[in-house]
Amino acid sequence: MKRRLPFQVKLFLSLVLFSCLLLVLLGVMLFHFMDRQIQHDLGQRARVQASEIALIPGLAEMVATRDMAGIARLIQPLRKQSDASYIVIGDAQEQHLYHSESPERINLPMIGGDNAEVLQGKTIISTRKGGIGVSLRSKAPIFNAKNQVIGIVSVGYLTSYIANINASRLWQAGLYGLLLLILLFIFSWIFTRNVKKQMFWLEPKDIALLVLQQKALLEAMYEGVFAVNAQKQLILINRAARELLDIRQPENALLGKPLVEILQTPATFFNQHGVTENNSHHDQITVLNQRQVIVNRVPIELEPGAESGWVFSFRDKNDINTLSSQLSQVKRYADNLRIMRHEQLNWTATLAGLLQMQRYDDAMHYIQAQSEGAQNVLDFVSARFASPALCGLLLGKYVSAREKGVELTFDPACQLSQIPVTIGETELMSVIGNLLDNAVDATLKTPTHSAPVELYISDRNQELVIEVADQGCGVDDELKPHLFEQGVTTKPTGIHEMAGSEHGIGLYLVASYVHQAHGSIEITDNTPQGTIFSVFIPFPVSV
Repeated sequence: MKRRLPFQVKLFLSLVLFSCLLLVLLGVMLFHFMDRQIQHDLGQRARVQASEIALIPGLAEMVATRDMAGIARLIQPLRKQSDASYIVIGDAQEQHLYHSESPERINLPMIGGDNAEVLQGKTIISTRKGGIGVSLRSKAPIFNAKNQVIGIVSVGYLTSYIANINASRLWQAGLYGLLLLILLFIFSWIFTRNVKKQMFWLEPKDIALLVLQQKALLEAMYEGVFAVNAQKQLILINRAARELLDIRQPENALLGKPLVEILQTPATFFNQHGVTENNSHHDQITVLNQRQVIVNRVPIELEPGAESGWVFSFRDKNDINTLSSQLSQVKRYADNLRIMRHEQLNWTATLAGLLQMQRYDDAMHYIQAQSEGAQNVLDFVSARFASPALCGLLLGKYVSAREKGVELTFDPACQLSQIPVTIGETELMSVIGNLLDNAVDATLKTPTHSAPVELYISDRNQELVIEVADQGCGVDDELKPHLFEQGVTTKPTGIHEMAGSEHGIGLYLVASYVHQAHGSIEITDNTPQGTIFSVFIPFPVSV
């Protein structure tokens, strides 16, 4: 398996290689600039020297008479003071009269092919190959008294000399470049180490994985979550939060905006349980976008003691109420079973006492009296309903209603051999239990409590039908369209009570489970009084 370099090493090497590349490019440009500048400076220097030598008094006469010894005596002191590579004097026939570096070339032709313009009276600068090598040189004409060109002065710098100058300066620049490169090494290592520290010593792929995991986790959460920075601007919001708060805009369009602008939340939301305090808050009730929610708030601390923002998680308060109601429903099932057990223990204790007193005839009469009604109900429920859990629920509701003074009767046509796959057994028990509780409560509101609550359950004709009829106080017509909304109750606390109790939750759960099963629920008035709740859940058509 190929070993991958850590991010810090890769970043360090990248910075170093890039710095080296920059230094090389800078060195090339610097060398090119230095070479051109030296060429220009030395060319002008050679031009000045050649022009000044051509104007030395007496030189023209010596050239005209070809006084080579005199020319040598005149030029030799100047040669010692000049930094040029050579000084050459020639006549109009391009013959050497003086050569500072190669005396043996005297009377030999001057080479290079650049004398034509000089013999016309011009001073030139050129790069040619002469007798001792390639050189940068300047040539100036020597005029006689009649202003005629009688000779040539050539002052030159060998390219090898120029290269030595460039090498010397380049070496000095290289030392500075090496020092700069060392400093860049140190800076790159410190910089990459600091970057890695800010990344919590994680590799980029690890950070990317964490970001993806965090996003997936936030999107999978049922709770709404959003976060703000120290300026109260939104920096994170998940899908559940947008759905709960009915925010239509996508996450990218929301990030960076002030939270108050997005949530349309009053200032008390920040001041009362504010984002100005240092401690966390849990289970605070507030209103966000006209929805009552329970909020938890935790500060974001990038450094100890320094808050950089806050994370808010919240749930709709009605959802909490719904869960509480479901838990209460389960608790009622357990209470019904405890009631039945308590009655059974009392019945057993009475029977045991009669037997101990050897009053066998009384014991037989007691057994017949106590078990006749209960046994009939037990036999009926067991024979007509296939679900043991539903049988237990109905027996419990029967006993509970009888203790409250209300008679629960079963329609003789009841039958349930199977439960539709669109609704679970627990949900079905919640539907029937809530409807029976609602009917018993309505019956208890009447002065006599004598009217029975009637139950009909049937799965004939590929449809589950549940009817619960009472002769209680009934439901007002204006309340019927809203009866299955969350928070609406038939109890005296009001039509739209929003509280942590069970009011307004039972019928809401019934409607929710029925609609999830693709069924329907109807409310009709009973005769002579009361209400009939009818539930219809179709069986799925098999293909």
